[in-house]
Amino acid sequence: MSLRTRMANVFRGARVNREIDEELEAHLEEAMASGRDPEEARRALGSPLRHREGSRDAQILTWLDSLVADAGFGWRQLKKSKITSAAAILSLALAIGACTAAFRLIDALLLRPLPVSGAERLFVVARHGLNMNGAPGTFDGTEYPLFQRMRATVTDQAELIALSYDARMDLTYGSDEEMEKVHLQYVSGQMFGSFGLRPAVGRLLTESDDDKPGGHPYAVLSYDYWTSRFGKNPQVVGRTFRMGDALYEIVGVIDQPFTGTEPGTVTDIFVPTMMNEGVTHRDWSWIRVMAQLKPGITGESVRAKLQGSFRAFQEEQAKNLAGLPKQKLANFLNQKIVLEPAAAGISAMQQDNRPGLVALGVLVGLVLLIACANVANLMTAQAAARAREMALRISLGAGRARLVQLVLVESAWIALLAAAIGGLLAWWSAPFVVGRINPPDNPVRISLPVDWRVMGFALVLTLAVTFLFGLIPALQASAIKPTSALKGGEDPHSRRRLMNALIAAQVAFCFLVLFVAGMFVTTFERLSHQPNGFSAERVITFDTVARTPQPPVFWNQVVEHLKARPGVEAVALAGWPLLDGNGWNGFVAVDGGPPSQALAYFLGVSRGWVDAVKIRLIDGRDFVESDAYPGTAIVNKAFARAYFGGEDPVGRSFERTADHTHFQIVGLVGDARYRDMREPITPTVYVPFQSVQAGGGLQPISKGTYIVRTAGANPLALAGTLRQEISRARPEFRVSRVRTQQEINDAHTVRERLLAMLATFFSAVALLLSGIGLYGVLHYSVLQRRREIGIRIAVGAQDSNIARLVTEEVFAMVMAGAVAGLALGMVSVRYIESLFYQVKATDVGMLAFPSLAILGAALLAAVPVIRAVRIDPVTMLRVE
Repeated sequence: MSLRTRMANVFRGARVNREIDEELEAHLEEAMASGRDPEEARRALGSPLRHREGSRDAQILTWLDSLVADAGFGWRQLKKSKITSAAAILSLALAIGACTAAFRLIDALLLRPLPVSGAERLFVVARHGLNMNGAPGTFDGTEYPLFQRMRATVTDQAELIALSYDARMDLTYGSDEEMEKVHLQYVSGQMFGSFGLRPAVGRLLTESDDDKPGGHPYAVLSYDYWTSRFGKNPQVVGRTFRMGDALYEIVGVIDQPFTGTEPGTVTDIFVPTMMNEGVTHRDWSWIRVMAQLKPGITGESVRAKLQGSFRAFQEEQAKNLAGLPKQKLANFLNQKIVLEPAAAGISAMQQDNRPGLVALGVLVGLVLLIACANVANLMTAQAAARAREMALRISLGAGRARLVQLVLVESAWIALLAAAIGGLLAWWSAPFVVGRINPPDNPVRISLPVDWRVMGFALVLTLAVTFLFGLIPALQASAIKPTSALKGGEDPHSRRRLMNALIAAQVAFCFLVLFVAGMFVTTFERLSHQPNGFSAERVITFDTVARTPQPPVFWNQVVEHLKARPGVEAVALAGWPLLDGNGWNGFVAVDGGPPSQALAYFLGVSRGWVDAVKIRLIDGRDFVESDAYPGTAIVNKAFARAYFGGEDPVGRSFERTADHTHFQIVGLVGDARYRDMREPITPTVYVPFQSVQAGGGLQPISKGTYIVRTAGANPLALAGTLRQEISRARPEFRVSRVRTQQEINDAHTVRERLLAMLATFFSAVALLLSGIGLYGVLHYSVLQRRREIGIRIAVGAQDSNIARLVTEEVFAMVMAGAVAGLALGMVSVRYIESLFYQVKATDVGMLAFPSLAILGAALLAAVPVIRAVRIDPVTMLRVE
């Protein structure tokens, strides 16, 4: 009989039994028809039951049949104890759902290979060493002339591809009033062929489209952008759009699923690198370089060749850095080329969120272990309650393997139902978390498909969970001694020891989750509430561009026009808002001395900017209308400390060494954060927004940011009106971006806010599960020792003695688990300390919070049990 038929017969047992009975009856009828006595025929045939069982075993797969039977029995057991089963399923569902959601995020952002050919051979070329601030790090920015040199060096071993950082750009398919923002990337023309990409319509860029600066203004659209913006209209090929002063022609659309090389961002438009003015600048690090190694080539051989080209280029660059301090120059020359795997692409979002996602994965893994320990305790208690049943099964001939299977199948039911509910949770929660990674004006876009990778992870996780919480109870149940169990004399202490050990593990994991969660929450609180040195309240910013550079007087006319609008308290101009992430820095020299080791940061601002952002003017004056760059400057206290020993610098002068420009300090202001909330206050120089051009007169300006402080509490209420007023005052100007200063500030704490929110949620879940587990063990302890407790009460034991008897063993495990959790916390913190801000593992609050939380949960779990032991001893003894 074929295997397929035997498998099918498992699920049609009644029919198989009927056919076997009919066959046996036919044999009897055949014997009687030949003249044999019916009784003699039956004796000659033998036991019908034995023949039936033998025939059935030959026609079905016995192991599958027993599995189906155990599945049916397990389902009945779950229905028999609905509340207990529901608690186990829901706790596991929460943990499995969280783990699956975390995997979806980690896989989409960090693990999933790009949908290109040879993704496993992709590397990003980066440089490792000390930056200008003396801090070690790895930097992937590269100058285009360096890329060209390196590409020629390794052309026989690897294909080097230049890709700009994906940026939001303004373009229009019509008039200036129809400007729209897109994610655009400059890429090498050969990228599409190297990646094996194909067009959906039209054609893709080729190497000949990227051979001379400004020579081929062609563009390729992504499939996603083609769908959302043009409704998959094939007539899009040949259309043009204007970006800046250049007119681009759309030549094709990339076929799906490729959406770019930066996970977290869907690139809309690809254009040749040669269309960027940075291709001729040796000091612009505006591209990443990806290396696709040829088959059989090792990364080290390619890296060694690249290092030689890089070193020669750096030495040439160093000739133009004569004003750089010697140590900074040595750091610049000692940088090393490294190749980092980039099969999953490379993006700032990956780099920023990798530690946080790993920490999130560890947290949800710990919650899963707590849930598994909780359900394992539940299963152990249930196995104790079914000791007589298991003893009878063994007495009737059931083997140990069959009993293990019986309990594991019941555990599998719990895990499968939990996985189904957890899958729904993961389906909802992963996009929910993604929506909170980035600010609303530039949301993250991550593809989160539910494909074989996610399904495979969920399946493996379900199997692992089944064994994690089901195997130990199954082995315990199968090890029962029938004689002792049937007499009611089995020793419960071994089960209590197992359950107590699981409680210690639960508490240790829970302590670790609470410990790390406390540090995440404290980090967010301290980072978001630290003083920034300026006021973000009621401030709204308008990033403004002009199609062609306009005289400074036009920009100042808009300032005066906005000041006259109702609800406006102050208006000023700046190169960009504070904490925007942009930076302009350099080394300065005081009194003709050598350059300082400290970098100074610069920002162009207009008259009235100090009042608009409410930075305290300590000494000197604000800029006046006649001030221009270079010439006058306002510095902060950090600059005074770094360059003048903390003395009042007003009236003193300094030189910017990069271009030998001289500045007279006219004002001293308080410290304000410049670029990043995690960075210390930087020495900052505020220079006039307008500048003098080489031939005399003021330099026309192409872009700037209007800083507006409103009188009302909600600055966004005036956003639409003020945006229109800017264009009304000067039709040449167009607002490309509107943000409140508070939104800009909050963007620096997105990761911390997310980690604090999720850590708080998971710590609450961990604490709840641990509390339930403690209650379950205490309740089981009372049930197992109720005769002893009744006798003790009958002979005069006090309530306090009984409470101590019941709880001391479990509370000892709680203390042991807390100590183990603390040790784990101290060890683990070193791996995620980069995620923390102004918080230490040894802070009293960090240690007190998890300790008090676990103690509180233990006390709450013990109260119902302590009440239970105060019942009448006669009633308790009668239960036996």
